[in-house]
Amino acid sequence: QLQLVESGGGLVQPGGSLTLSCVASGFTLDNYAIGWFRQAPGKEREGVSCISSSGGYIGYEDSAKGRFTASRDNAKNTAYLQMNSLKPEDTAVYYCAAVMGTSDFYCAGAVTARRFDDWGQGTQVTVSS
Repeated sequence: QLQLVESGGGLVQPGGSLTLSCVASGFTLDNYAIGWFRQAPGKEREGVSCISSSGGYIGYEDSAKGRFTASRDNAKNTAYLQMNSLKPEDTAVYYCAAVMGTSDFYCAGAVTARRFDDWGQGTQVTVSS
């Protein structure tokens, strides 16, 4: 059974950092693009970043550019989202999602939820003083 589990969320002060992890089980990540999304209370889920299966292509939405870094370690079956200079408006539940495909296409353009087939349960990130 394909499963994604996020961890690393928590409470952090503005300007602080967190690194989220997304561990895959039941399949190997080598052939999957990984997307990161977030959903704040009362708002729609929005894309944050996408990393291609090889890690050679990484895309970011404007909200994440310059502050967030997506990476992956396929040997560990894990993807990461390092978040720096966090702001209160970054408060949300963060999700990772996977789609089978080795083409950069899966991460080209906007990071859209409909491209992804499998989702984790999410991890809460709260940025507050």
